Amino acid sequence: MTCEHVKDQLVDYLSEQLPAPEQAAVVAHLADCAACREELATTERVWQTLGQVRTPEPGPGLRPEFYAMLNTFREELKATPDYSLRGLWQWWLNLDVPRPLLRAAYSLCLLGVGLLGGYWLRSRPRADTTQPAELAALTTQVSQMRQMMLLSLIQNPSATERLRAVSYSRELNDPTSKVVTALLSTLDNDPNVNVRLATLEALAPLAADPAVRLGLVQALPRQDSPLVQAALADVMAQLQERRSVAPLRQLLRQPGLDESVKSKIEQTIQTISTGRPAVPSAPLRHDQTFTSPHPEPVAVRAV
Repeated sequence: MTCEHVKDQLVDYLSEQLPAPEQAAVVAHLADCAACREELATTERVWQTLGQVRTPEPGPGLRPEFYAMLNTFREELKATPDYSLRGLWQWWLNLDVPRPLLRAAYSLCLLGVGLLGGYWLRSRPRADTTQPAELAALTTQVSQMRQMMLLSLIQNPSATERLRAVSYSRELNDPTSKVVTALLSTLDNDPNVNVRLATLEALAPLAADPAVRLGLVQALPRQDSPLVQAALADVMAQLQERRSVAPLRQLLRQPGLDESVKSKIEQTIQTISTGRPAVPSAPLRHDQTFTSPHPEPVAVRAV
């Protein structure tokens, strides 16, 4: 047993409240430890001094003051209405209810409050907090920023950045004439076939614009890639654009024209000339590979 443990038990030792084994252990430790015996002597002196202190007698005014305080409390309790929050709280404090039951009642109250709050929020008419003017202005600013990014990136030497610029055009609800002109110029002049195919894919949904439709027709004789030629032929067939027949026939007269592209152009001319609905097909995306419709593989001329 350590000295600290013994010092903590000295009061219980003096009052003989320790169990017999611990009492014997303290006696054995005190027999060998002079510091603990000194601490015991000090504790005994304090104990004896406290025992000699007289208990003060209650003064003559204690009883009247107590009853006066008791009467005041009773008057306040009577003056508090039973239906008030304070009266309810006093009743709740004086109520002798088992603790588990109190917890269950508290949980049920919280659940009821939550259900009532949720019902009130759902039934409450929602106020329109949107500010139409500010929202429209913000939308316009975002659209203008995208158009500026497009016009800046579409001149970038990196084909990846130009593809990114073309992707911005699909997020524009109403592209400006500058954006349309930049996309048509990219379709005509970009050295990368994938960029031209992505541009055609972005321009096709805008074909309701006469400038876009005319630009697509004029782009036909300027294409030297079989992929772009076939994709443009598909777009012309879907649009039933009769002005494209002459440029398509001009393409057919090109020397060394790929046989699969030639077949595609002939089908397109026939579709437009007869007025029959075009076979449903979407223009080739820039990540697709052009394949020949013939069973035998056909070599594609390198761009």
